[in-house]
Amino acid sequence: MARSPSNQNSALVAWNTNCRVSEFLIERIPAALWRERIPGIPTRTVRSVAAHLHNARCRWVKTLGAGQGIARPKRVDPRTVTPRQLVSALKQSSRGIAAILQLGIAHGGEVPPSKAYVWRNLQLDVEHVLTYFVGHEAHHRGQIVMAARQLGQRLPRSVMAGSWQWRTRRRE
Repeated sequence: MARSPSNQNSALVAWNTNCRVSEFLIERIPAALWRERIPGIPTRTVRSVAAHLHNARCRWVKTLGAGQGIARPKRVDPRTVTPRQLVSALKQSSRGIAAILQLGIAHGGEVPPSKAYVWRNLQLDVEHVLTYFVGHEAHHRGQIVMAARQLGQRLPRSVMAGSWQWRTRRRE
């Protein structure tokens, strides 16, 4: 089923807004919290969870963009990346995911499967691809927020409220 231009634009606008919400949160994580271990997951830090957002995007761009000319951004080191470096990297990986969504839109609403896509559990229509990526990032943003609370470093109200101001994030 072919998608209308307004639906095509909506998917990209929604993705861009989601990306800005992730950037907004990462830009405001206190330095002391950045290095903290996630309660119950001693091998992960707030930094590594945040870095996972970008690195997962990179893997998906490699997997779904294989053979389509979509360049995979460089991964970041989850042990050393700074918030500023990560936000810059997220802007690059955001463009890669947007290119995958545009590829799907250009193919009648379906991302063409690549040989590298072996998981086959994600339906490749644009709506499900977008929902998966947004859901994945929301899950990890929630992990960061919960870890801050559990560690006694609750994020400021302005950060919490700002993470839900999607209309504002969309305009940024």
